[in-house]
Amino acid sequence: MLFLQKIICMNYILFDGANRNALLPFTYTRPFADIRVGILTIREKWEAFLGLTTTTVTEDYLSEKFPMVEFSENTMINGSYLPTQELVDMLQKLNENEAIFDGEVVVAFRVVDNQETIDFTHFKIHICPKYVLSIKNTWDIFQLNGAAIKADFNLITEGRTSEPIPKTVKTLNKTHIFIEEGVNLNHCILNASDGPIYIGKNAQIMEGSLVRGPFALCENSTLKMGAKIYGSTTVGPHCKVGGEVNNSVIFGYSNKAHDGFLGNSVIGEWCNLGADTNTSNLKNNYAQVRLWNYETENFSKTDLQFCGLMMGDHSKCSINTMFNTGTVVGVSANIFGSGFPRNFVPSFSWGGSQGMRTYLTKKAFEVATAVFQRRGLEFTTKEAKILEHVFEISNKHRTD
Repeated sequence: MLFLQKIICMNYILFDGANRNALLPFTYTRPFADIRVGILTIREKWEAFLGLTTTTVTEDYLSEKFPMVEFSENTMINGSYLPTQELVDMLQKLNENEAIFDGEVVVAFRVVDNQETIDFTHFKIHICPKYVLSIKNTWDIFQLNGAAIKADFNLITEGRTSEPIPKTVKTLNKTHIFIEEGVNLNHCILNASDGPIYIGKNAQIMEGSLVRGPFALCENSTLKMGAKIYGSTTVGPHCKVGGEVNNSVIFGYSNKAHDGFLGNSVIGEWCNLGADTNTSNLKNNYAQVRLWNYETENFSKTDLQFCGLMMGDHSKCSINTMFNTGTVVGVSANIFGSGFPRNFVPSFSWGGSQGMRTYLTKKAFEVATAVFQRRGLEFTTKEAKILEHVFEISNKHRTD
C-alpha cells in the first residue's frame, strides 16, 4: 500500500533530450513528447501507461503553451523514448538519485526538492530494458511507425470489444481490426494480414478505399473515396486523406484530400497538400537519401534508400506540386508553381522552383486564423508567439 501511494503522488515530467534539434522542423512548434508515432503521441503513450497526466521541460518560447508543473518529488522522462510495461515498472520503482540509462543516454531519473544541478556520477544507475523504441531522427517517425502502431493497438484495445464491422466491408484478419464508436465505413477493404488496423472515434472511410495495415485512422478523420493506403501509415485526428499513401505519418488537422502520392514521409499539423501533389521517395539512381540537417546546416546522410517529404506545421503547397526525394520543408512555408522546389525550403518561405521570398508573419497569421476558424478553433496569441519566435530563429536560412 505504501508503494502504491508513492506512485500516485509522483509527478512525471517529460524532457526534450539531446535529440531535440534532430527532430526539427517538428520540434520547432512542440515538445518532443508531443510527436505522434503509432496511434498516439509519445505523451499520450506515457500517460496511458502511468494513469497520470504529465508536463514538459522544453524550450522557453514553448513553455507558455506547454508549461511545466513541478512537485517536491519528480520523475524526469526522456520524451524521445516510447514506454513499455517493463520500462514503466522500472521507472516507477526509482528512488531519489536513481536513474535509467540507455548506453550514454539518460532515459529517466528521480529527483527531490527541486535540485538545480544534476550530477549522475552520484546516482545509482539502472540499465534500460532491451527492445525499447526511441526516436532519434525525423525519419524514425515513419520507420518505427509500424512497431508503434502494433504496441498502441494492444494498449488501447486490451480488454475491449470493437464496434461491429458493417457487412459491406471486406476484411482480412478481422480479429486485428478495431473500430471505435461513431465510425462510418462502407464498401471498403481492410486488410490486417500484415498488421493491425485501428479506426478512431467518429472517423470515416468512404467507399472504394483500400487499406493495408499496420494503419491508424485517428478520431474525426476521413479517408476519401478510392484512397489507397499502405502500411505502416498513421493519419492523425481531424485529417482528410485521399490518393495513395505509403508508410507515412500525418499529424493532426492536416489534409491531403486528393489524388497524388505520399510515401515515407512525415507531415506536421495544419498542413495542406494540394490536389495531385506527389513526393518522390526513391532516387533515380537508387542512391542513399540525404536530408537537410538543422544542426550542421547542411545535407547529411540518412542510410535510407526510401525517404520522401518532411513538412513542418502550417506549411502548404499548391496543386500539382512535385517534391524531390528527401525534401525538408520548415514551418509556415507556402509552395507553388511548376518544377521541383529545393530539397530544403526554410520556414516562412513563399514561392517554388523559381525562387523563394519571405512569407511575412502578418500574412501567415491571416491564413492560420482562417484555417483554425474552419475547424471551430481559435488561433491564439500563444500560437502566434511560438510562430513569431520560429520566424526569428529561422531567418538565417532565408536568403531574401
